[in-house]
Amino acid sequence: MIPLDARKGQILAAIIQQFTETAEPVGSKTVLIRYQLSVSPATIRNDMSFLENEGLIYQPHTSAGRVPTNKGYRLYIDQLVDYDKAAKLAKEHLKNVRKAVARKQAEYKVHEAVSLLSQAIPHVSFASLPDNERTFYLGLSNMLKQPEFLEQPLQASQVIEVLEEKTHFLKILDQLNIDEAPQIFIGKENILPQIESCSLIVCRYHHGEYKGYLGLLGPTRMAYGFNIALLKEVQKLIHD
Repeated sequence: MIPLDARKGQILAAIIQQFTETAEPVGSKTVLIRYQLSVSPATIRNDMSFLENEGLIYQPHTSAGRVPTNKGYRLYIDQLVDYDKAAKLAKEHLKNVRKAVARKQAEYKVHEAVSLLSQAIPHVSFASLPDNERTFYLGLSNMLKQPEFLEQPLQASQVIEVLEEKTHFLKILDQLNIDEAPQIFIGKENILPQIESCSLIVCRYHHGEYKGYLGLLGPTRMAYGFNIALLKEVQKLIHD
């Protein structure tokens, strides 16, 4: 395998890296600008011609740039790859992937918990997602079938308004200093006047490094003991 001087090695590495990212033939101008090589355009063109003559790159058609050959890849792997740098990048990438997977798993757990809760009670079930920037809820139609809201459409519309303002609702929850033990806010104990016709039961959950809120909202006429116990059981499902 022919040894390359440092500059030609840089140019071959630049062509391979750019082609790997774009799957498009690489021109001398791209190499010059993108990889900030301190040489003239003519020098880069001459070096690319040398690399082509050595069978390390080729031009797929007349108007195109160059792409690496298998021989070029082999030289790159054997002589040019900075494996220490690659190891650092791989570790960082894997760390980010694991974090993304953990977050997805947490989101799945939370969605599963809220879905389960909404099927078990005739109230709104809600949670904040692991990014702790938004909330989501299920079961609104079930709650609106309750006599309190069928007879008082204004109260129903006020509850809907609060739930639709998902970021604002999350900020309200942040003000309540909720911990893992369920806390109950009955009627006017609620901060928001729009839900003074309701009771709010809410707790904190955690899944790995992620934390958020889990709760239910319904009329003040509800089975408090059962709902609190149910919320605790569903909370455990997220923790597990």
